[in-house]
Amino acid sequence: MANVAVFNMQGKEIGKIELNDAVFGVEVNENLVHQAVVAQLANMRQGTQKAKTRSEVSGGGAKPWRQKGTGRARQGSTRAPQWTHGGIALGPKPRDYRIAMNKKTKRVALYSALSAKVAEGNLIVVDDIKCEGYKTKTMVAMLKAFGADRKSLIVLPEKDTFVVKSCANIPGVKTCLFNTINVYDILNADKFIVSKAAVEKLQEVYA
Repeated sequence: MANVAVFNMQGKEIGKIELNDAVFGVEVNENLVHQAVVAQLANMRQGTQKAKTRSEVSGGGAKPWRQKGTGRARQGSTRAPQWTHGGIALGPKPRDYRIAMNKKTKRVALYSALSAKVAEGNLIVVDDIKCEGYKTKTMVAMLKAFGADRKSLIVLPEKDTFVVKSCANIPGVKTCLFNTINVYDILNADKFIVSKAAVEKLQEVYA
């Protein structure tokens, strides 16, 4: 089991925590991680795009001109696809982009993402992440102490409105609970900042 330093919010090391290899020390399965990211991004798509066909656009009741004798190409409706304001041929329709993954593969992908952050040295364990009121300055100071000025994911053991709201307007920073983390958010963040209590709960639930 790997030992990782535990810091306070000022960036000073105050102890160590032992990480369970079953969650934070598995061999990274890049194939399953890729599948999980593709599935999550696909499942986020609404699939509500829609274009009207010639039968759905208004107008076009009368034949534009007689079939023969005008010298022009025959036309049956002003709402055919080749006409301005006509219907769309082969346009998009509402559809479901959902990709299913079973629980075991999802879990292995999650373990792989967490293990990759540990291996890269981008997992930061903080003793207690908290704010006394809505203080963006407090969270910015914490992020600077860890060199996490870019994209960061902050994981909490339970909902803390002060912390969530204080991070809401910091560019590139996202907060979540330990039981709502996902592979895409973990990989998308440069720094994975997690409270000590959240690490313990992660190991309790997933180990």
